[in-house]
Amino acid sequence: MEDPFVLVRAEMLPEAIQKTLEAKKLLETGAVATVQEAVEQVGISRSSFYKYKDSVFPFNKMVKEKIVTVSMILEHRAGVLSSVLGFLAASEANVLTIHQTIPLQGEANVSMSVDTTQMNKDLHDVLVNLRNLRGVRRAVVVGSGE
Repeated sequence: MEDPFVLVRAEMLPEAIQKTLEAKKLLETGAVATVQEAVEQVGISRSSFYKYKDSVFPFNKMVKEKIVTVSMILEHRAGVLSSVLGFLAASEANVLTIHQTIPLQGEANVSMSVDTTQMNKDLHDVLVNLRNLRGVRRAVVVGSGE
């Protein structure tokens, strides 16, 4: 196997790994102060936590400090792309490239390469907020790299 990493939907993971992710999040956010508190709250043993903690990470943590490619479908209306760029700027994301197709049937496909190194928000939260902008019909990460 050339690449030891795989991308798997969280609900497909065994319960112990899912709970390890939950415990790590509790520790990272400061919701709990110790590993013992975290494992008690999520319902796993300390040994299970320590078995998996260094091998499982949320996807957004893996793409931090990298360039991601975001694919979007935008309504063909004045100001939609501008609001996307304004939101990304406010999130301190650095847009490196933009490619937009000619709008067809009221929609344009837009892909952007975005440097996430300095972002002041979590990538998942940025995507959720992008999807909630008026005129954004879809926003997903389709690739990442150094």
